[in-house]
Amino acid sequence: MVNLLFEGPYDQVVGTRNVAGDGAYRTGHSVGNKLFTSAVRTLFGRDVTDMLSGYRVFSRRFVKSFPALSREFEIETEMTVHALSLRLPTAEIPVDYTGRPTGSESKLRTYRDGWRILGLILNLARRERPSLVHSTIAGLLALVAVILGTPVVIEFVRTGTVPRLPTALLAATIMTIAALVLLLGYVLTSVMHMRREQSRLMHLAYPAPGTMPREVGTDPTGVDTATGSGD
Repeated sequence: MVNLLFEGPYDQVVGTRNVAGDGAYRTGHSVGNKLFTSAVRTLFGRDVTDMLSGYRVFSRRFVKSFPALSREFEIETEMTVHALSLRLPTAEIPVDYTGRPTGSESKLRTYRDGWRILGLILNLARRERPSLVHSTIAGLLALVAVILGTPVVIEFVRTGTVPRLPTALLAATIMTIAALVLLLGYVLTSVMHMRREQSRLMHLAYPAPGTMPREVGTDPTGVDTATGSGD
């Protein structure tokens, strides 16, 4: 995996787990991994097949640009979304995944940690795809407003009166909220682009794996030389 990182060069190499024995995956964990991976692929990008794998190798510049805000089993999700959001070069390599040694116990709690991972995915979607999230919410609110307000408008066209004034006010209020939610989404999108640019600049401040920063000098014989150190 380290060799592949340098050969790319890549910023992340993920070991995608290939079940090599009975009992390696509990049924709930296998289903949850597939569901969460599908959700992340849909929301953030297609370049991931095993989102919850913790077997990874990183470049120095990946580490320097990654804030690492999550704890416990949410960290793999955050690392995956970070790489997808910044479009960092990532490779995957299959690794054998076998059952735990006899007497050992997994720290992963299926339902509790599953809900926490789902919550993180939704929170990351709100942070990294604010226009999508806010457009969806605004669209649902606008639909409710239209459903409530259509009979009122029809009645006003027919009779010139608004007998259902509370319903009209409610529809108008919900539509106003929908417009504000949509506007907030555009503002957050601008903030997200600024934050992403800063992360990208931090990432680019470090050389790619395997590159050699070179300094031109002169050796005692008078011949120009280039020296440097690896990543």
